[in-house]
Amino acid sequence: MIQSLNTGVTGLHQFQQRIDVIGNNIANVSTVGYKGARATSSDSFSDTLGNAVQVGRGATTAGVSSVFTQGDLTQTGAPADMAIDGEGFFTVKDTTTGTIYATRDGSFTRTSDGYLVTSGGLRLQGFSDAALTTRGDVKLDATGAVGAAAGAAVASYSIDKQGKVQVALDDGSAVFTRGQVLLQNFTTPQALAKEGNNLYSNLAAAGPLAQTGAPAAGGLGEIASRYLELSNVDLTSEFANLIVAQRGFQANSKIITTSDELLQEIINLKR
Repeated sequence: MIQSLNTGVTGLHQFQQRIDVIGNNIANVSTVGYKGARATSSDSFSDTLGNAVQVGRGATTAGVSSVFTQGDLTQTGAPADMAIDGEGFFTVKDTTTGTIYATRDGSFTRTSDGYLVTSGGLRLQGFSDAALTTRGDVKLDATGAVGAAAGAAVASYSIDKQGKVQVALDDGSAVFTRGQVLLQNFTTPQALAKEGNNLYSNLAAAGPLAQTGAPAAGGLGEIASRYLELSNVDLTSEFANLIVAQRGFQANSKIITTSDELLQEIINLKR
């Protein structure tokens, strides 16, 4: 058997995986908070021939890692929309399972009962009380307001760069701090696992830095209220990488067809 046949197959497989990664990046160029991925390659085991001569046996995909560079921020005007300008992740909770996820997607909405939630209904985490002492679901209501009338409802709210939620009630009482959005950072964010819906799991393996912290402090980024972070995918680079991967795939296809022709010549020698 001509080894170059197997070598060519490993090259096809490796470049196909690279094209898959590039295709996924391009498909998510408009996804809020999406972080592009990058595939890396490594050589396979080499055969050692006589006189310590080594011949490689192809290539393999060493890994696929996310690239956590900052995406551009775009203004939306929606009061529940937030972007992180700098390091860190929002944390959100699935109230059914109790599972905590990380995300850079700040396109939240306010529910009828006052919670800030993702498009999938997961609740944003932070300080849940006006005293900023209790961690839990961030909620917007009249709880903790001093001098508010009975039955007062939320008229408007805003979120500052430290993540503090400022609420104004419809009874005309003073604006008060209802809670605070907190952020989480990781020592190895590449260890986070993508779960779909712009969520990351495997938080423990990524090395969370202590507890969630206040934005604009301790190396965490600021909250940009009424903004969203766009995908960090650079289409120009992705198309250039796609061309390189396509040429690599074609070259490995040529290795296979050439090896097949050599095998045919060997078979013809016996005729």
